[in-house]
Amino acid sequence: MEIVLALVGVAVGIAIGVGGLLYRQNAQGKNRAKLAEDEARAVVTKAQEEAVARQREMDAAAKKIVDEANENAIRRRREFDKEDERLQRRREELDKRLERMEQREQNLNKRQSRLDKQQADLQKMQDDHSAELQRVAQMTMDEAKAELMALAEQEARNDMARIIRQVEAEAREDADKRAREIISTAIQRLASEHVSEISVSVVTLPSDEMKGRIIGRNGRNIRAFELAAGVDVVVDDTPESITVSSFDPVRREVAKRALSKLVVDGRIHPARIEKLIEDARAEVEATIRQEGERAAYETGVVGLHPEILKLLGRLKFRTSYGQNQHAHSIETAHIAGMIAAELGADVMIAKAGGLLHDLGKAIDHEVEGTHAGIGADIAKRYGVNARVVNAIASHHHEVEQEYVESYIVEAADAISGARPGARRESLENYVKRVRQLEEIANSFDGVDQSFALQAGREVRIIVRPEMVDDLAAVRLSKEIAKKIEETMQYPGQIKVQVIRERRAVEYAK
Repeated sequence: MEIVLALVGVAVGIAIGVGGLLYRQNAQGKNRAKLAEDEARAVVTKAQEEAVARQREMDAAAKKIVDEANENAIRRRREFDKEDERLQRRREELDKRLERMEQREQNLNKRQSRLDKQQADLQKMQDDHSAELQRVAQMTMDEAKAELMALAEQEARNDMARIIRQVEAEAREDADKRAREIISTAIQRLASEHVSEISVSVVTLPSDEMKGRIIGRNGRNIRAFELAAGVDVVVDDTPESITVSSFDPVRREVAKRALSKLVVDGRIHPARIEKLIEDARAEVEATIRQEGERAAYETGVVGLHPEILKLLGRLKFRTSYGQNQHAHSIETAHIAGMIAAELGADVMIAKAGGLLHDLGKAIDHEVEGTHAGIGADIAKRYGVNARVVNAIASHHHEVEQEYVESYIVEAADAISGARPGARRESLENYVKRVRQLEEIANSFDGVDQSFALQAGREVRIIVRPEMVDDLAAVRLSKEIAKKIEETMQYPGQIKVQVIRERRAVEYAK
């Protein structure tokens, strides 16, 4: 670049000289031309000197650059030589390792060949041994496998039953102890008065003369009463009493109150009958509302819809095995709340589930379905908590119990309904239930005798020892209990006890 600049300077000088020469010839003459020529020559000389000096500088710089490049090339060549030596050594090591691996592979192939031969010999020996065993045992391999599987299955079943019995015994021991503590604490804390009552439908009369007045001329009064109240009035030979019959306990209560007022008032005619029935119906409706609110207040369950409170109050006139369902619901709520407090569960959910668990019984004669399902549908319709709805629907195992409060409500319901004196049933139902218990027990193979004890709360089963062993007795008790649960309806729980014993009798003569 600097050489180019020098040449450009020379050219410029020449051009200036030529210009000066022309200028001198044309304008000033020979003198000025000479001066211009001298000046141009001086400029050219100076430019040449500068170009030579610049060329020397450029040559020196280029020589320096070349020297440095040569040094770098020599250094890189040495590095490349070292790297080449290292790669050569590595290649030699890899070749040696490859040779060793090939040698090892050959050794492994030889060993695998020997192993394959030994395995073939062993397989031949095993086949010969199996054939000899089959000849000696006179059984094929499939038959031996089937027999072995049967023995293993029987042993596994026996072990399984033994382990189940052991685990159940241990769990029952711990659970019974804890359950007794919780239930005893809950019952001790609940000191409510229990009255075993039943909704009667008998109205007492001051005299038998009143029967004729109630019937009226040509039966007009009794027909008007039955039509207005929606009940059947039975006038029979029972002295000084009339029976009111209806499947609806609320209508029966309305009719009972109206008929009692008619007897006291003495003015018995169709218009008066209709008036008193309307008054009695209003009184019963007010009682239903008050009882529903009282139940919610006593148990501390708040936020219930008025329709649910109304249905809850209707349970005041509903009984089950002689137990008033309104009192039973309140009692179940208290017990469930105390058990939940002992277990650390949600007390309010347990109380609400206990209070509403039999809500469906208020209208189970009007709506098709079980009272648990009816009650759960009603509670869900009016925005009751889903956990409470599950407790209502599952307290008779019609649906799966999803929360611990559902188990608590079921236990509280059983405690309230199964304790002594809580419920009663007719002699006919009692005899039928006891007979059905024994029939269910006798329907199983291996049962010799069965006896229903403790008013049908326990069934004791004696089995034939040659047909039922100890482990089978455990399974038999579970199967009988399951069938009782599926086919019978009963208050509380029934204990199934299977007894197996062998007696050897001999006479000394």
